[in-house]
Amino acid sequence: MGHSCHVWFVGFIVEALQSEAPEAVAHKPVVGKTQHKGEPTRHIDEMIGTVRASLRSMGGGDISFSPYDTAWVALVKKLDGGEGPQFPSCIDWIANNQLPDGSWGDDAFFLVQDRLINTLACVIALKTWNVHSDRCNKGLSFVHENIKRLPEDDENWMLAGFETIFPTLLEMAKDVGLDMPCDDPALQDIYAKRDLKLAKIPKDVLHSVPTALLLSLEGMPGLDWDRLFKLQSPDGSFLSSAAPTAYALMQTGNKKCLEYLTDIVHKFNGGAPFVYPVELYERIWVVDRLERLGLASYFRAEIDSYLDYAYRHWSDEGIGFTWDCMVRDIDDTVMGFRLLRQHGYHVSTGALKHFETKDGEFVVYPGQSNQSVSAMYNLYRAADQAAFPGDDGVVRRAKAYSYAFLQERRASGDLNDKWIISSGLPSEVAYGLDFPWKANLPRVETRMYLEQYGGSDNVWIGKVLHRMHLFNNELFLKLAKADFSNFQRQCRLEWQGLKRWCEKNNLEMYGVTPQSAMRAYFLAAANIFEPDRAAERLGWARTAVIAQAILSSNACTTDSMLEGLISELSTDDHNFARRGGKYSTENGLLTALHELIDLFAPGKDASDNLREAWKTWLMELTTNDGHESCEGNTALLLVRTVVICSGRHCSANQNLKLSEYSQLEKLTSSICSKLGSRIFSQVNQNGTTTENTENLEQQVDQEMQELAQCVFQSCDTISKLTKQTFLHVTRSYCYVAHSSPETINSHISKVIFEDVV
Repeated sequence: MGHSCHVWFVGFIVEALQSEAPEAVAHKPVVGKTQHKGEPTRHIDEMIGTVRASLRSMGGGDISFSPYDTAWVALVKKLDGGEGPQFPSCIDWIANNQLPDGSWGDDAFFLVQDRLINTLACVIALKTWNVHSDRCNKGLSFVHENIKRLPEDDENWMLAGFETIFPTLLEMAKDVGLDMPCDDPALQDIYAKRDLKLAKIPKDVLHSVPTALLLSLEGMPGLDWDRLFKLQSPDGSFLSSAAPTAYALMQTGNKKCLEYLTDIVHKFNGGAPFVYPVELYERIWVVDRLERLGLASYFRAEIDSYLDYAYRHWSDEGIGFTWDCMVRDIDDTVMGFRLLRQHGYHVSTGALKHFETKDGEFVVYPGQSNQSVSAMYNLYRAADQAAFPGDDGVVRRAKAYSYAFLQERRASGDLNDKWIISSGLPSEVAYGLDFPWKANLPRVETRMYLEQYGGSDNVWIGKVLHRMHLFNNELFLKLAKADFSNFQRQCRLEWQGLKRWCEKNNLEMYGVTPQSAMRAYFLAAANIFEPDRAAERLGWARTAVIAQAILSSNACTTDSMLEGLISELSTDDHNFARRGGKYSTENGLLTALHELIDLFAPGKDASDNLREAWKTWLMELTTNDGHESCEGNTALLLVRTVVICSGRHCSANQNLKLSEYSQLEKLTSSICSKLGSRIFSQVNQNGTTTENTENLEQQVDQEMQELAQCVFQSCDTISKLTKQTFLHVTRSYCYVAHSSPETINSHISKVIFEDVV
């Protein structure tokens, strides 16, 4: 019998890969000058209530104002033939929102283009109606003083359509009698880009097919409005944007344009955002942020509602930022594709094909001028996390293209993005590339994302800088940090209890070290982190520890020892401690095992089920050789233990009869066995070829796709939590196989012991 399979349980395979590290590295907390006390539970509940209220009151999207677009609406003359502006409240908004330096624009982030385009548009509006001359002059001075700073902006952060819109504004300023430095050397590059772009725009396409160019109609010369109005959105706008719609209204007097602008100005009390509504984009991004911040369990109903909305508006051509958006984009599409698939909705890969060019690139939308880091990162995440067996090759091509693009930009240090200004984006991309989904543990991802998520500091780039307040805000970040701190406090208490349990039962004599016990607990807690699931978390950890003790070479496992353990589990009197053990060598193991069964399996049926699970595992050890079956069987033991400790044991016997459950067990066992085989080859350095390793990796990837499909897309005859447990256990095996010992120790420290600040 292959009892020399050593410590093949994946949670402890690290022991065979490293020399002993100081215990402090593994499980002593990192303490700064002050100890973070976290938020009281009552305060967390209040924050949850506030977030829930905002999620349930969502309308068309919580987007910031655009002075630029407001100015264009302010320029509309009365349509009844009278003097003055059609929307005087827009003039009032402009007058009330000038910044202290005389500019208009985002007040917390200075981008030269943003300040200039907003300021010049507002100055033109004020000059046109000859009002607020002091504010007009102050704004004009700002333009003169800062236009030379245009080359300072990062090329990646160029505003959408700036090269056509800003020269148009300069001409408009001259027409209303404003002195403009049109010959400033800083403008020459802008003029060159404008000429190049206008020369490349096929006028027939502009007038016949919805494109992103509709966002910048106010900067386009020679428009045929009769043809363009065939591309008008159902709400009366041009691509749900105020500025081009206002321009169209000025040129044509179109009533539907007027209705859209009237509605916008009323909703925003005289101001206007650069696009509205943005409700589809907002809903999808909220779900993504809540999940990565580890907050999804508090908002299940809201998330389900948002995804139902997204699914109702899903199209095989993709989706855009609002339900009737005429120009779909890859960013919204792939975010929706991934989230919908992972939440059980059936969506095909067809939408991805609309963003693949003939030369094998993937674009945000046709005709883009430069590539987006964040959009390609979202494409990579979708192709990595939501690929299923039988998918069209477009998913594989999307993953290969986005991965190569991101790696190239990462290597060159060029990770500033065209759509978002976020200081955390480089580390976010790096983590995503270094830890593929199969080897990514939920609580590790959240701990990293707490440092990457910018909260209200994140600025989005469109025609102007703008903020998305609902999913980029300080309350999300504050709640996530408070929740994670609570989790850490609970983990530290649970770890101390687990350590005392190991010491009390003298498990170190069976090869269990503080380091290996810590890793067992970490793997459980990094997957099952909800406060009310402590029994499942500790059941996983204790099972892992006992399994290691039995499999450890230091325990000198023998047939007689296994038979003794099986015999003790088979007897009607399970109080081993009271009887005094016949098998003295296994005294500590049996006591630990009985404590696990008695303390964590709720009720006689559950304890009987857990006892049977252990008997099955032990009997398989007596009949199977080699580390592979040991790995697969131990993974299944972990799953069964978690399910029983959760109180879902009533359906355990029914589950065993289901073909779906059998498939989950088969895939979990197969994947974990293969990973054990790979690690066995690494540890023993038995000459495994690169080709064999790659083949094994491909097989694991294929089976992980099958497992993901079973978990996410199958029917609900099996509890979602039960299905997710198979995925959690399998991903923990992938994680250990993928990670170096130093990385694991680092993650243990960050997830459990380093205070979140």
